[in-house]
Amino acid sequence: MTSILPAEAAQRAPGPPVRDTAGRPGTSTRTAPAPLAPRARLLPSLAAVYRAQLSRARVARIPLLFVATFQSVGIMVLMRGVVDGGTEARAVVAGSSVLVVAFVALNLLAQYFGQLRAGGGLDHYATLPVPPAAVVLGAAGAYASFTVPGTVVTAVAGSVLFGLPLTHLWVLVAVIPLSGAALSGLGAALGLLAPRAELATLLGQLGMSAALLLGVLPAERLPGPVGWARDLLPSTYGVEALSRSFDAHPDWALVGFDLAVCAAVGVLSLAVATWAYRRAAVR
Repeated sequence: MTSILPAEAAQRAPGPPVRDTAGRPGTSTRTAPAPLAPRARLLPSLAAVYRAQLSRARVARIPLLFVATFQSVGIMVLMRGVVDGGTEARAVVAGSSVLVVAFVALNLLAQYFGQLRAGGGLDHYATLPVPPAAVVLGAAGAYASFTVPGTVVTAVAGSVLFGLPLTHLWVLVAVIPLSGAALSGLGAALGLLAPRAELATLLGQLGMSAALLLGVLPAERLPGPVGWARDLLPSTYGVEALSRSFDAHPDWALVGFDLAVCAAVGVLSLAVATWAYRRAAVR
């Protein structure tokens, strides 16, 4: 006669004889280990990290965004007494607009990852089945998105202040995310590679100061070695693209070239930031 075992009993296989606490012989049972959950995919993980970081930044960073915008508008007001118009005015407005991105995406993100590493927050992310690229890209995207209102306000205020046309300000649709990606990757890398949180803050401040001095000041007024340093700054190409868009008849080929260089630098800087995250997470 055949019998049907319950499903629970069928999953258990008899083991070798063992003795219980009383010394009586018995039979052990072995349960097969449960399979691990599959690793989260990149895009859903990226979306989850992006939403979480954006919600956090919206609560904690609004006062700092106001400071960044006020700072950029104040710089343009000061430069108005020195610069009348022409290419210098376009450089001042473009540099001040991208400076908002540098303040948030470079400076604040360097501080965030520096504090995250110093406080052990990376250990929390390392225990999650989330790809390292999703953590870096999600945080970088959230901080770059957070700069949109301040950058638009600064660009419009500067255009009105210096009498520049508003016709081609739609270029900001490309300038903000590409400059934000380049500067966010640089800020994340600085924060993750810095051995101490204080040093990450210092590097972020120095990076923002470089974006201020090399981006706002007209390129033709900079000495040769400083001009070479300006070419190495990721935000320079976003500034150049926005500055060219203020022309009556912009050279769209050059605008596209500047944006392409900015995109390439953004991919490279985010790749370096991802590598730095992997390096910091395993230590």
